[in-house]
Order: sequence, then C-alpha cells, then structure tokens
Amino acid sequence: MDILSLAGIVLGLVAILGGAIAKGSSLGALWNLAAFLIVVVGTLAAALVQARAAVFLHGLRIFPWVFFPPGLDAARMIERLVTWSQLSRKEGLLGLESASDEESDPFVRKGLQLLVDGTEPQMLRQILEMDLDNHELFDLQGAKVFESMGIYSPTLGIIGAVMGLMAVMQNLADPAKLGQGIAAAFVATIYGVALANLFFLPLANKLKAVIQDRVNYQAMLIEGLIAIAEGENPRTIENKLSGFIQG
Repeated sequence: MDILSLAGIVLGLVAILGGAIAKGSSLGALWNLAAFLIVVVGTLAAALVQARAAVFLHGLRIFPWVFFPPGLDAARMIERLVTWSQLSRKEGLLGLESASDEESDPFVRKGLQLLVDGTEPQMLRQILEMDLDNHELFDLQGAKVFESMGIYSPTLGIIGAVMGLMAVMQNLADPAKLGQGIAAAFVATIYGVALANLFFLPLANKLKAVIQDRVNYQAMLIEGLIAIAEGENPRTIENKLSGFIQG
C-alpha cells in the first residue's frame, strides 16, 4: 500500500477541517447541500461529457493504483529473464513454452510466446512496443479523467459562489436568508478549489507516475526478451538490464 497517498489525503482533510476550527468556524459550516450538488455532481457531469465510456470506466478501474500500485519487482524480473536466457541456450527457444503457459501476466506471456514462435528480434520489438504504447495511452487517458475533474471543479466552485450571491441579492429584504446564501457561496468555492488541489490533480499525477513506472518496467522486459531472442549471454543481459533498476 502507498502510505504517502493515504497520508496526503488525511493531512489534506486535517488542513481543511483543522483550519476551519482554528478560524473559529464549525465543521457543520463546511457542509452545504446546494454547494455539494453544484460542485461535486457538476464536476462528475462534466467528466462524463468529456470522456468516452470505456475511458471513464478505465479511470475508475485504475483508481486503486493510487493506494495499491501494481507490484513491479524489476530485480525479480531480471532474475527471471536471466533464467529464461539460460534455459533457451540449453534447450532452445522452444524450451520457454512451459514458462509461457505458466505466466499470469498477459504482456509477459505474449512476449514469451513470440519467442517460442521464433519471431525475429526486430519484429518482436515492434509488436511489443506497439502493445506497450497502446496500453500506456489508454492508461493515461484514464488518469486524465481525474485531471479534467481537477480543472472543472474550481470553475464549478465559482458558479456555486455566483449562484449563492444571486440568492443573497434576491433576499436582501430577508436577513434570515442572507446567511444561507453567503454560506453557499463560500462553501462552493472551498469545495471546488480544495477538491482540485488536494484530490483530483494530485491523484491524476500519482496515477501518471505509476503508469510511467509500468512503462519503464515493461520496456526493460522488452529489452530482455529481445536479448534472449538474439542469444546474448545471460550475464550480459543481467548487466544490461540492471540500469533499469531505480533506487
């Protein structure tokens, strides 16, 4: 689990709620149904209009990566690639068929199967890099769903503020309704700006970082599989791929 993501969200809530209390306000003052509907529901509506159904659903699917990023053990994968290289040198590329059948990762399984089929290294690279590029693009589109929410929510906050002030202007003769209108105006602004800067935009950037880690990991895998296809020495493969390991 990514403790930093959880800690960041908790600290963000503490900053907003604690700041409200420190300023002499109450927690109840931060709740306003009208502001919630305008900002939160409005932001969701804007995101739905912008994104294709498949992209929006994929964004929801990868959302857990913020807290539970995919396990990417580069050192372990290098060990496996070296083992496969040794096996292929002893038994030929057909010796990797059992490893392909047992592999759970679709990308790794596809690469091993291409090796078993005797695919030329250049064609192997083209196929796997095209697959990698397509997956990266789709993942980034999913992350941009949340990025777009971070762009829209402050604007919806302004709309909520204007609508709150409109209610104030319409009830100038009734002091009892002035407070509710002003509260809706300020709370809507808080919702819009806080959601954008403490949740949506950081969330989108964290997803982009996770996606980049996956891309680097799979790029390393591609280089390893091509090295096996070219019959490189296992020790050379290990030394070559060690540069992909980040501190």
